[in-house]
Amino acid sequence: MFSQIQFANPEYLWGFLLLLPVMVWYGFKRKHQQARLTLSSLQGFKGSPSLLVKLFPMLFIFRLLAMSLVILAFARPQTVDVSTRTKTNKGIDIVMAIDVSSSMLAQDLKPNRLAALKNVAGDFINQRRSDRIGLVIYAGESYTKTPITSDKRIVQNALNEIRYDGIINDGTAIGMGLATAVNRLKDSRAKSKVIILLTDGVNNAGFIDPKIAAELAVEFQIKTYTIGLGSNGNARAPIGVLPNGKFQYGITKVEIDEELLKSIADATGGLYFRATDNSSLEDIYAEINKLEKTEIEEFKYYNYQEKYRILVLIAMAFLFLEWILKNTLYRSFI
Repeated sequence: MFSQIQFANPEYLWGFLLLLPVMVWYGFKRKHQQARLTLSSLQGFKGSPSLLVKLFPMLFIFRLLAMSLVILAFARPQTVDVSTRTKTNKGIDIVMAIDVSSSMLAQDLKPNRLAALKNVAGDFINQRRSDRIGLVIYAGESYTKTPITSDKRIVQNALNEIRYDGIINDGTAIGMGLATAVNRLKDSRAKSKVIILLTDGVNNAGFIDPKIAAELAVEFQIKTYTIGLGSNGNARAPIGVLPNGKFQYGITKVEIDEELLKSIADATGGLYFRATDNSSLEDIYAEINKLEKTEIEEFKYYNYQEKYRILVLIAMAFLFLEWILKNTLYRSFI
């Protein structure tokens, strides 16, 4: 309880030092406060003092307590209830365009590229608390998995559902994935619009040229970060389908059109990154998270509750009690 109390004028607490000379003065004067009779011998007057005599110093204690409480009251003890509200001044709308072609099942990232991406992207979504996020997935075609929304639970559930299931044609339609993401953001009124485009291959499908899609992003002032996913050299990836419907894995060459991804990023004011393992993928999303800052204004509301009034009342009660005792029980002592 006391840890929540603060003083508005703590300099008045120095007043407690003034109580020291008062106590010293009382110590010297105490013996002279009552009438004394001087005799050559007090042997016949010996006896235990009465209870009133023993309690007489309580008058001084009452006054000392009253003075202490007044000093505390001058220091203005108070409790503070702080409530905080935030206001987003510069919101960001983000669309994550994710390649879900069969090559995303390659195992150069653990357990595979798609699973590693989902883990890292999930953490990224959780950190963008004040932004709206949407998901676009593409392979040989593209479609919107989730429109931009501020409900992170919906986005997380949609991200967890992403898998290679053969519903859309296999291939890598980078241009269509980018164009679909642009279409989701073109009417956004956010101060900043961002696309994070991830792929592990080269553009080999779709009817929209990636450069045309990049021009659309520039026209609508949409910044695009591009990520090339895959180790340098070779990787164990699906090369066929077995009779039981499962993938047959083999060693294949990793091919990423880095020049295309760099040109898209440069044209739209973004950056290109290459993720060759789980750690570098995490670092890339952390870097994008730092680059795209959402401006949040924080308002703090302080509710002060003054506590000095009760101290003054208690001090007055002590002084009144001292006055009553002086003029009744101890009237003959003064």
